[in-house]
Amino acid sequence: MAVTRDDVARLAGVSSATVSYVINDGPRPVSEETRAKVLRAIEQLGYQPNVMAQSLRRQRTNTVGLVFTTIERHLTHPYFVDLLTSIGEECARHGLNMLLSPCADRALEQSIYERMVGGRQVAGIIVTGVRHDDARIAYLSAEAFPFVVLGRPEHDDGDFPYIDVDGARGTDEAVQHLVDLGWQRIACIGLSAELVCADDRLAGYRRALERNGLAYDSRLVANVHTTEAAGHQAMARFLALDEPPDAVLACSDELALGAMNAAQEQGLVVGQDIGVIGFDDIPSAAYCRPPLTTIRQPMYEIGTRLCRMLIQIIEGEEPEERQVILPPTLVVRESCGTHRHLP
Repeated sequence: MAVTRDDVARLAGVSSATVSYVINDGPRPVSEETRAKVLRAIEQLGYQPNVMAQSLRRQRTNTVGLVFTTIERHLTHPYFVDLLTSIGEECARHGLNMLLSPCADRALEQSIYERMVGGRQVAGIIVTGVRHDDARIAYLSAEAFPFVVLGRPEHDDGDFPYIDVDGARGTDEAVQHLVDLGWQRIACIGLSAELVCADDRLAGYRRALERNGLAYDSRLVANVHTTEAAGHQAMARFLALDEPPDAVLACSDELALGAMNAAQEQGLVVGQDIGVIGFDDIPSAAYCRPPLTTIRQPMYEIGTRLCRMLIQIIEGEEPEERQVILPPTLVVRESCGTHRHLP
């Protein structure tokens, strides 16, 4: 029976990934003592690495790729800044580079992925914003190319590695917070309908309404692009209804800030006349007037863990955690007010 890398790892008392780093001169530093143990085990067992596989690895660039569509959110947005900073710092710790390719034209997006993969520009790719029938994930899976995803699959049978925040739990907690304070007619400004996470957040909103005996009204729901302008427009439409909402859940802080501005333009006092709650907890949420109650996503932690997961996959190691769902956190400030005394 042929000797395997796992056999070498067991004899040397190290992980299979460490054996891979020694053989392929991988990006992670290995101590001289550990390197010597691995080399002794290789010699003792007579292990013969796959020469073709080694050749392919040597041709691989030590670069991680990210393709960001700038259609909805600009790269300077705090949501992306935390994510990119953490990924960049984790890459640097492992001797890797980060290739960032912004894309403002969805028609060109697939060609960017094909260029990265076919041209061996990157060793692995981080995908963000899972969409329905996502062509990017289908392509990377078909190519058996290393990738990880920020966002869970559309269906339960999706088998790619990912990290996501439990968006349904977040919006459920947000609506429950509004209900507990006495708000009754709650609208929802959701994300673009092409995003899988938009469905998750709407599901949490509907679940909380039903649990509290509140009727779902489609007139109080809007799926929009993630900009302050879109949040402003959606809120203006809600306030023009014969029965306007008394509170609004916005599925991003940008949408919430736009909604607050629209309400204030109508002479409403946010936190007294109408409640507003956001999602993300970007830095400006704490400093707007009134400070915004929101659902926090740990974007810096997510970026770090995504990068570590991808490095493990690139090195041929099974990730310690392959599919991760993180809990969100309700951050209470002033935009929902205190308990209302209903008439």
